[in-house]
Amino acid sequence: MQPLSTSRQTYLDWLRIFAIAGVLFFHCARPFMEDDPWHVNNATQSGLLSEFAFWLSRFRMHLLFFISGTISWYMVKRKSAAGFVGLRFRRLFIPLLVGMFIIVPPQIYFERVQHGYQGSFWSWYPNTFDFQPYPKGNFSWHHLWFIAYLLVYDILLAPFFAWATSPKAAKFVEKLGYFAKGKRVYWFIAPSAIWFSALILQYPDTNDLIHDPCFFVYWMLFLLAGFLFVLQPALMDSLERNRRTSLAFAFLMIVTINVFRWNDIEIDTLWGGENWKSHPLTYLYLARMPLNSWLWVFALVGYGKRYFNKQHRLLPYLNQAIYPFYILHQTVIVVFAFYVVQTNDTIDMKYLFLVISTFLFCMIAYHVFIRPFNVMRFLFGMKPKSAITPLPPIEKPQPATSQVN
Repeated sequence: MQPLSTSRQTYLDWLRIFAIAGVLFFHCARPFMEDDPWHVNNATQSGLLSEFAFWLSRFRMHLLFFISGTISWYMVKRKSAAGFVGLRFRRLFIPLLVGMFIIVPPQIYFERVQHGYQGSFWSWYPNTFDFQPYPKGNFSWHHLWFIAYLLVYDILLAPFFAWATSPKAAKFVEKLGYFAKGKRVYWFIAPSAIWFSALILQYPDTNDLIHDPCFFVYWMLFLLAGFLFVLQPALMDSLERNRRTSLAFAFLMIVTINVFRWNDIEIDTLWGGENWKSHPLTYLYLARMPLNSWLWVFALVGYGKRYFNKQHRLLPYLNQAIYPFYILHQTVIVVFAFYVVQTNDTIDMKYLFLVISTFLFCMIAYHVFIRPFNVMRFLFGMKPKSAITPLPPIEKPQPATSQVN
């Protein structure tokens, strides 16, 4: 077994930054997507942006949950289970609360205005405190569902995390190395694919935590995988070694998925009949989505480990900015999009403007109003300024040995 290291692996930070960038590109495309109404919508849609957003949706949140699992390892390694839960509560629950009462309401308001509401924001805002869930009501966490789910996962898994990082779990960690040999790492996909294909028809995603049994477990498996892969470094090495295989099959899988989509081939027409939901091939067909997502995550992590385990002077700054950026970005997009969709410009110019203006607004807001003040840092789940320490240097990789083949 390879020795565990508490040194921060910078490729994981770069991957989180890339994933948040993907979220930005995805949400900026939402007003222009075909057959998928959003909070604010353009009068005309773009097929190309719809396809781009569909591709991003195959891995953007999956990668974020995977990276979040690795972050949980770094946090719990230095704390008890109770200390870890307390830290996650402060870093996640406080921003979630701030988001639901301050950040998210403008999104709902501008959606109501586009659908005919004529009052001011301040006359509408008290409706938030009716606590009637969106979409019928005006209370929601919208894009912050990710934070809510992450908080629940970390609370539920804290005892396991604490045990897994203790000396008591040494044999368990060593046995995980079995899956790092050859192509065995792909067995980690099986539980997720089985669970997804068995439940997705009955329980489509809701992001409301309570009525979301399929995706609640589905997302948790990505987070758990991220934790286990950094717990047993040989698993990460396996992703790096198999990165070309992962990318090749991810590419072939997305092509196959799109052949079905572009030719309007639905599962109920493949083998027909009223009992298509119970047909064995139906579940194989449904499993294509989680299989594709895992392959993209494995490919991205593998290539990230290979090429992005590098320090850069901007990394500490970006690494701090990315969480407040995520909290702010969708509200900024919705507000800007409300006015952008009313212009006569082309869709590509509208999209480009949304991406650039949202990025600049969020980064300026972070730099000027959040980063300098400990109160704001606390509300956005950041460490106080006095607690920031520089990232440790990355050790040069050692020559490959034969313990994992």
